[in-house]
Amino acid sequence: MNKYLNLFELSPNVNYKTEVLAGLTVALVLVPQGVAFAMLVGLSPLAGLYAAFVLGLTTALLGGRPGMISGAAGATAVVLVHLYKSHGTEYVLAAVVLSGVVQLLAGVLRLAKFMRLVPHSVVFGFVNGLAITIFWSQIKQFQIDEHTWMSGSSLYWFAGLVLLTMLLIWGLPKITKAIPASLMAILIVFVLVSLVGIDTKRVGDLASIKGGLPPFHWPQVPLQWETLSIIMPYAFTIAAIGLLESLLTLNILDEMTESRGRSNKEALALGLGNVLSGVFSGMGGCGLLGQSLINVSAGARTRISAIVAAITLLVFVLAGANWVEQLPMAALTGLMIMVAIGTFEWTSLRAFNKMPRNDIAVMLLVTFITVYLHNLALAVLIGVIISALNFAWDNAKRIRARKYLDDQGVKHYEIYGPLFFASITAFNDKFDPINDPDEIVINFAESRVADMSAIEALNKITERYHKLGKKVQLKHLSPDCKRLLKNADKLIVVNILEDPTYKVMVDEWS
Repeated sequence: MNKYLNLFELSPNVNYKTEVLAGLTVALVLVPQGVAFAMLVGLSPLAGLYAAFVLGLTTALLGGRPGMISGAAGATAVVLVHLYKSHGTEYVLAAVVLSGVVQLLAGVLRLAKFMRLVPHSVVFGFVNGLAITIFWSQIKQFQIDEHTWMSGSSLYWFAGLVLLTMLLIWGLPKITKAIPASLMAILIVFVLVSLVGIDTKRVGDLASIKGGLPPFHWPQVPLQWETLSIIMPYAFTIAAIGLLESLLTLNILDEMTESRGRSNKEALALGLGNVLSGVFSGMGGCGLLGQSLINVSAGARTRISAIVAAITLLVFVLAGANWVEQLPMAALTGLMIMVAIGTFEWTSLRAFNKMPRNDIAVMLLVTFITVYLHNLALAVLIGVIISALNFAWDNAKRIRARKYLDDQGVKHYEIYGPLFFASITAFNDKFDPINDPDEIVINFAESRVADMSAIEALNKITERYHKLGKKVQLKHLSPDCKRLLKNADKLIVVNILEDPTYKVMVDEWS
């Protein structure tokens, strides 16, 4: 028995009822989302549902984060729209398969560890942007079609049912937590609409979800370089977006549950899931923050809920389409609006006067790009680059030098702060070769030589003194620095007990 518990990362104290009910709730929410994203691309509605089933089941079984939900994603759909319009369904499926291969390679090469380079301001921006996107996508449910908004009684009924759902989700946990509030709210609104006979928008109004098992279908594209050149840009883009959204979702769930997922394992599972989704007629996708929050908020903490969600989704397609298509969209809209409200990092607004201005600017920029360009990869990349440049600039200003003459007339420069490409100008300004005495000592006990730009700066400053016939000694440099410096034997005072052992970043390919 313990062997099977370990396989699914369970404990004897698992609340199976909570896990199953959470999975059912998530499955209901995945239906309209999968249909909508598939239709956005131009594919059959079943392509989104098949992706949610195949990808959701694969990551549930093999992923690095119990309780995390994966499925068809809006960020992926936005990228695939252009490929579908230009080359059709087969090229979309081929791009999904190739994106999965890229994600598998990222997992094998353990590239997921670089997520630690994403600063908290970027995470705040991503979460807030995603919350706004989720909220705005639900506001669009108040439309009859792309150009017409609801009005009159249809608007009042729909808005009333949305508000009722939100109130139920907010209030039911204060009465009982035996059944997830989200599931109870959906069922109550469904029963109310059915008994009263309210004419309102339903899931079936989007499209029929009735179908069979996901059919195996290898993408029918020519196996040649031209095909690869067409799909590769799209594949790399959705692979990057998928990895970023999945791994950021994993990190957020880690904080919520006070546990730790395995990012490289999640990357491998995501890659395999997208490969399988592409060959089983699915549109591919990634980890879903909104649905994962629904799952975790309902009390799910194991793989069971995600497995139940994926299998239930397939049951809906095979046998339960008639029932699911009768669900009021207002109930699902109200649920997702509550998810958006819960997803938004309200603490980031309260911290405006406490956070550094640069971090606030990065957070707002990432939020803006996520909302308006729908390009998560670009948003995170720009946020990380700006944060890194800001960090480099701040550290460049931290280089200091304490100067004094000893009893023998030797001038000492005690360097404080990191010496790297951005700080070498300030470092060079500390020295006065012409007016300095014949012997100087540069002490790096409170500094660190970080890169090749710093090594070159040391070479140049010592050359300046040598041209004037003056002696320079360097103290407290690592063995790595000593190997890279020219004329090291003449310059460096070796101190066995005190010299550091850090490495200098160099270009190994040069």
